[in-house]
Amino acid sequence: MPTVIPYVPQQITVHLGPPSADAANVTVPFVDYVKNVASSEIYPTWDESALRANILAIVSYALNRVYTEFYRSRGYDFDITNSTAYDQFFVNGRSYFENISRLVDEIFNDYLRRPGFVEPLAAKFCNGTTVTCEGLSQWGSQNLAQQGYNSDQILRSYYGNIETVLNAPIRGIMSSYPGTPLQRGSSGPNVVVLQVALNRISQNYPAIPKIANVDGIFGSRTEATVRAFQRIFGLTDDGIVGPATWYAIVRLYTAVLSLSELRSQGQQFYAISLSAPNGLQEGSTGDKVRHLQYMLSVLSTYIPSIPPVSVDGIFGLATRAAVIAAQRRFGLPETGIVDAATWDEIYDQFSGIENTTLRSRETFPVSNTTPATTAAAVSTGSAVQTGSFTNVSRRAIRTASVTPRGNTSAPNTDPSINLYKRSSTLTQFPGFDLRLGMQDPISQEVVR
Repeated sequence: MPTVIPYVPQQITVHLGPPSADAANVTVPFVDYVKNVASSEIYPTWDESALRANILAIVSYALNRVYTEFYRSRGYDFDITNSTAYDQFFVNGRSYFENISRLVDEIFNDYLRRPGFVEPLAAKFCNGTTVTCEGLSQWGSQNLAQQGYNSDQILRSYYGNIETVLNAPIRGIMSSYPGTPLQRGSSGPNVVVLQVALNRISQNYPAIPKIANVDGIFGSRTEATVRAFQRIFGLTDDGIVGPATWYAIVRLYTAVLSLSELRSQGQQFYAISLSAPNGLQEGSTGDKVRHLQYMLSVLSTYIPSIPPVSVDGIFGLATRAAVIAAQRRFGLPETGIVDAATWDEIYDQFSGIENTTLRSRETFPVSNTTPATTAAAVSTGSAVQTGSFTNVSRRAIRTASVTPRGNTSAPNTDPSINLYKRSSTLTQFPGFDLRLGMQDPISQEVVR
């Protein structure tokens, strides 16, 4: 199986203005770009741990823009802008501070990511005084450094569970497009990228058939999937992945996973085939087990009867217990062995949850003009009457999200769900996480 690895570009092209502005582009070495932004964004007199934390955030954010081809997939001829409303502050032609330059030379090809994910973290940041944001506070990082925090501790305090990739490979290619069209008979890492992206996009667009084996070989199944994608998105239906099709796929894939956002669903399991395994059971190990455990861990969040498991690639007693619980929940023989039927059911339920777990504020914006309907409205009893988010609400959301195959009496057929359907904000994420104990600040009246 070919390996797909994020690279650090030798150069990066910066647009000197907002994305749609008629402004010049400059192409500079990536290391010089980082030195420029760091010298423009932070103070050289800060503690070294704060400087390192900020530089790693700058590197990661820029690499995320390059890796996701955020602008190029939209038809722009640059990788990032110098507008702080969109990206990072770059001052063309400025000089660099000596200590910042030295640190950048040391860590410019290190970056942050979530454990188990591939893409560089979209590590947003702000100054923390005149502007605040969800990511790192620049002045706050200096305050933590003065309290004795090292750079890792500073970064984790803002971004949570992250890891640092050290000495990432560097290459000169500016574009992910392979340079020549991919078509029947093509093979290699670029086909892997294509197959993985199409499979993930197909979860949001079910009319696109899945590619059963992610094997890096462009065969008839891959061609059929490409043609379906092209038909849906108004591209030439020829089964050949040229620049237009490639970047349409890149743009859609980035969007469905929110890869360019701080709260990304993340890119995982490059070498995992979606086809069912020959049989996983206690004692099995490897990536297939990791994939199984990941799906079970997601299901356990929504189905209380399925216990959570660690994603470690080892099929032990805990994984077996979770498999049996899933088999019991979905009406399958409780063998503790993952055969084709069990794998397909777990995958189907996991896929359904992933399709309905909405995380992108850009795709599902907050509505300020329609009546609010809280999560409590999907439940019954006191939770609806008070408008507060209780254990009843939590259970209702968990059980309403998953319907066992053939079970017409599942919780999501409850007539009270119609309360939610009456609101025009159906499926719109409210813009913040709902947690135990939260309560609506507005009218407690139930939508009727």
